[in-house]
Parts: sequence; structure tokens; C-alpha cells
Amino acid sequence: MIELRNLRKTFILNGNRNVVADGINAVFPARTAVAILGRNGAGKSSLLKMLAGTMDADSGEVISRGTISWPVGFAGSFHPEMTGLQNVRFIGRVYGVDTDALCDFVRDFAELGPHFNLPVRSYSSGMKSRLAFGVSMGIHFDTYLVDEVTAVGDASFREKADALFADRVNNSAAIMVTHGVGQVRRLCHHAAVLEDGHLSYYTDVEEAIEHHQFLMKGGVQHKQA
Repeated sequence: MIELRNLRKTFILNGNRNVVADGINAVFPARTAVAILGRNGAGKSSLLKMLAGTMDADSGEVISRGTISWPVGFAGSFHPEMTGLQNVRFIGRVYGVDTDALCDFVRDFAELGPHFNLPVRSYSSGMKSRLAFGVSMGIHFDTYLVDEVTAVGDASFREKADALFADRVNNSAAIMVTHGVGQVRRLCHHAAVLEDGHLSYYTDVEEAIEHHQFLMKGGVQHKQA
């Protein structure tokens, strides 16, 4: 379970003010997959980073119970000069898991072939995302943070990634940033819409999708009190 209490975050770039979180209060329940929807630039990935603890909020609190994965769509934690195999072994040691079993799992899942034994700097962005998704799914977390990563790869890989994700959230929670409405319907129990720093949380996924599509067509979200 993750709770946000009066979370605030603003970026200022070239004199422009972008409010990512404007006093957000929300609870992401245990053993529940929640999609975060919103237009490009709304701050979805930044919100995910704050949940992971890799980005500080300006004020407010993120209160969590249980272990939380890194945002698995991001591969910035990989050492570019180390191979995929070496990076996976290192992460396995950090989290105290069986490194041989983890490496076998990631090798099979990520479908990197010989690149698994090459430096990560040689990887495409999609290969890095598949490696990150594989290593994250290979370690048990109480809450998985996912950023668009299951959209990577061909149709067969996406189907495999969806199936693995669905299996993991049988026993864990997940917070998933995605633009894919089909993924939301297939994989998520609840959904939320981020717009102008406000998060509207829905236990009915279809209501969230309707809200998101209204905004994408140029609708204006009413400010929360």
C-alpha cells in the first residue's frame, strides 16, 4: 500500500512553471493494479519517480508499506560498461536474491540473445527496457512500478510481458503508467487521471478512461477544491 499526503512538485524551465503535483492525496491499495493516465507532459513519470523515492517532492509525504520496485521503464540504474548479465548479478546481490536463478529468468524472458553478454551501452532503448522489466519481474516486490515497458517489442513479446505482469499482480500491487487503453482494461483493477497537478482516482476503470479521453479531446478538468 502507498499513500500520498498533500504531495506537491513543480518544475520551472525557461521561466515556464509545470505543476506535476498540486497537493495530491491518494491511496494505492495493496494487491491492486492501478493505471495512471494523462496526456504527454502531465508528469506521470515524475510521479512514478516520487513513489519510488528517486525524485524528491517539494513538500508532502509518500508513505509506503512493503517493498517497492524501481520504475521498470527506466534503465538509468544500469552501468553502461557492464554487460546485461553483470548488471543483473549486481542487482540480485543488492536485493539478496539467488543471482543464478535471477540471471536465468532474465536471460529467458528479455530475449536479448548474445547481447545479454555485451555492455549495456550497446543496447537500444527497447533492449534496456526489456532488461529492466525482466530483472524487476524476477524479484518479488510488494508494489511494482511500471512505465510503459510492456509496450516494448513485437506482439508476441508484449503478450508474454502482459501475462507475466498479470501473474505478478495476483500477489502484489502495481502502479502502471501507460497510454494503452487496452492494457488498462486487460491488466488494471483501478485507474487514475493526472492533469494540471491533480490526480482523479477511480475504482471503475471505464470512468477513468472516459475522463482521460475527454481531456485528450481538449476538455478541461475542473480544479479540485
